[in-house]
Amino acid sequence: MKQLGRIAWLWLVCLGISGAAYGEELPTIGIELPKTDEGLPGAGPIRRYDWFQNLWKQRRGQWAQQVEQDQQAVVFLGDSITQGWGENAGGRFPGLKFANRGISGDTTRGMLIRLKSDVLALHPSAVVILMGTNDLEEGAEPETIAANFALIIQALKEHNAKMPIVVCKMFPSSQTKKRPADKIKKTNELFFAAVKGDRQVTVVDTWTLFADPMGDAQPALFPDLLHLNDAGYAAWARSLTPVLATLGFMETEDDKFDLEPGAISLFNGRDLSGWGFRDQKSQDKQESFEGQSASSDGRYVALHGRLVVTTPPEGNRVQQMWTTREFPKNFTLKLEFRATPNADSGVFIRRPQLQCRDYPLAGPYKDLKNYKPQDWNELVVVVKGSVAHCTCNGEVLEAEYKLPESGPIGLEGDRGQMEYRRIRVIEE
Repeated sequence: MKQLGRIAWLWLVCLGISGAAYGEELPTIGIELPKTDEGLPGAGPIRRYDWFQNLWKQRRGQWAQQVEQDQQAVVFLGDSITQGWGENAGGRFPGLKFANRGISGDTTRGMLIRLKSDVLALHPSAVVILMGTNDLEEGAEPETIAANFALIIQALKEHNAKMPIVVCKMFPSSQTKKRPADKIKKTNELFFAAVKGDRQVTVVDTWTLFADPMGDAQPALFPDLLHLNDAGYAAWARSLTPVLATLGFMETEDDKFDLEPGAISLFNGRDLSGWGFRDQKSQDKQESFEGQSASSDGRYVALHGRLVVTTPPEGNRVQQMWTTREFPKNFTLKLEFRATPNADSGVFIRRPQLQCRDYPLAGPYKDLKNYKPQDWNELVVVVKGSVAHCTCNGEVLEAEYKLPESGPIGLEGDRGQMEYRRIRVIEE
């Protein structure tokens, strides 16, 4: 039994939750909300306020007429925050076939019982999920919410064992909204525990992206401490774009870039030629990836001109890839990088590591003015002798970074997804 199955089973047993969706086919639910919970899968609250039942019927009735046109879309499943994307996500995902299956006020159990008709019937290419905040308002405990989440993941995997699933961590809110930070954090921990190590699932750290120092929603992005404003949706879209691009749903054209005079490309954009793994102790033994589009462990992938360090399903996994040549002369290294929220990585200059991360969230350079979150940023490292001057978008990271006299250039993956492109050196 897989890890997800073990965790889900323990929650089901402990909470007395119906086994539907765990080894059983989900029941078919009509357009209207069932009048009672009897026979329904999952546990915890199902909202039956008049306004909610009307909205549930209206939105699901509309979707029932769109089943054919929405086939193989990327489906966004959730509550009011997902509903807030609108019908085309404001054009924020160019080229993506998008299907919005968010219902304002819905709970995880509500999403579970409509999963078959609203999501699985579309045979989605991928599913992006955000859920759980309304369960907390209704008094559900994190364990109950996570058990429903596990059932939803299980049903998605049983429907299609290769379909990508993107999990957005529950957003922060406020105790004043009956959504205290400690319970949101606990629910997110249980969400991650249910999918840890599952390569079919990518977790995006949208909690850290939106949380203030106290763990609550930032008023500048959540005016009512629950729902995003336009700037909030823009930030959420930026956080998802790199992941959706790596999954092949966006940015499918090759990156176009002309080298400046005298520059030598370290990455051809098509494969990992010139790169490989080195023995971490001796640094001598090498595993070359000449002509290969991915590293032997699949962590590093060449994709449309981008060198992608994929999100580790374990949450954190340090892996380093190095150039097969070394650099004893003075040189200038230039590259661009893009990080998902709170991603942690690094660029090695003759072996010492220069931290290259989602700086505002992961640090150490949290006060940069020119950094563009979840967008492309330029790193320039000028090496003179055994000292490097390092900048990001023109701002100094390290004025005098001490280096050995020679060594390779390396990239590291640790947490989240990192991407690099236009990697080149100009040697003196």
